[in-house]
Amino acid sequence: MTTNTAQRKSQWMVGDVMTGDVMSVRPDTSYREVVDALVGSGVSAAPVVDAEGHVLGVVSEADLLHKIEAAGDERHRRIIGVRRVAAKAQATVAADLMTAPAVVIEPTASVAAAARRLEAAQVKRMPVVDTDRRLVGIVSRRDLLRIHTRLDTEISADVVDTVLRGLWIDPNTVTVGVVDGVVTLSGTVESRSLAAMVADHTARLAGVVEVIDELAWERDDSELIESRGYAFGTAERLMRPSRG
Repeated sequence: MTTNTAQRKSQWMVGDVMTGDVMSVRPDTSYREVVDALVGSGVSAAPVVDAEGHVLGVVSEADLLHKIEAAGDERHRRIIGVRRVAAKAQATVAADLMTAPAVVIEPTASVAAAARRLEAAQVKRMPVVDTDRRLVGIVSRRDLLRIHTRLDTEISADVVDTVLRGLWIDPNTVTVGVVDGVVTLSGTVESRSLAAMVADHTARLAGVVEVIDELAWERDDSELIESRGYAFGTAERLMRPSRG
């Protein structure tokens, strides 16, 4: 049976959710042209790229507003004069308006890594670049939320095909229930460590909001796993049958 690759991915990458058709501006784009481009495209920021498509920086509404702020009353003009943003208030082209270097990410990065980078940089979106730092897309906070729009049936199928079969577990021994992204696991597996792996791997699937672990196990191997003399690799390796 064939399935949609994007829907069946257990770990979504930035490339799966980014917007590929990106509005960008050149370093010599004028202030007014940047304003028109942002307003016309309905976005709040745009990458600034050179002739080869390399990302030089990002120009945002916040960068543009410095000029309006500087046009305020005399008191505000005196305050703006002692700020580092004074240059942006006088800027007339994108190269002088932009914030650089830009916070960027690669299309092969996980959506979790993208979310952490956006949060750390306190930005709403960032350019997606290839290994040569050329623009290939843009990813926003809203794009990252798309992993939680997956259907419950898609998530359930991923648990069975990616997690259970990936850990060599008979799907008939585990019941998987999914409601609004919350996955409930019940049934019995071979060992306590294997049950923990099932819950952990399930929690990493795209679209999973929470995992309710009701799994039982036939053997408690926790002491063996934690013992100092346990030198046979991970519990996951031991659970897989030998291929000879």
